Amino acid sequence: MADRALRGMGLGAKSFEDEEGIEFAARVTLGFDCPENHHFEVSFAVEAELPTEWECPHCGKMALRSDGTRSGERDPKPPRTHWDMLRERRSLEELDELLQERLEAIRTTVRY
Repeated sequence: MADRALRGMGLGAKSFEDEEGIEFAARVTLGFDCPENHHFEVSFAVEAELPTEWECPHCGKMALRSDGTRSGERDPKPPRTHWDMLRERRSLEELDELLQERLEAIRTTVRY
């Protein structure tokens, strides 16, 4: 039975093309150190925006670049509230007018 088994390759598993004549993108290798003292390196294309943090493949914690480059800490943007978004669309005078209209409509429909 073994000599009747089908033999072949899985689709997409391997490429039969050789790398002759292919010019690879220029690369830069960055080293990263994680809090658990793991050191690893990751290759990036030269044109890529280089990250300052990368997840450690050993323990999963965030590792910082070995060369000491840190991201520029920006002030966090405060979250926009419903009132902020409303104020972007309407002035206080318009809001006061709308409030008076709604109060009048409620007063006419509600009878005590």
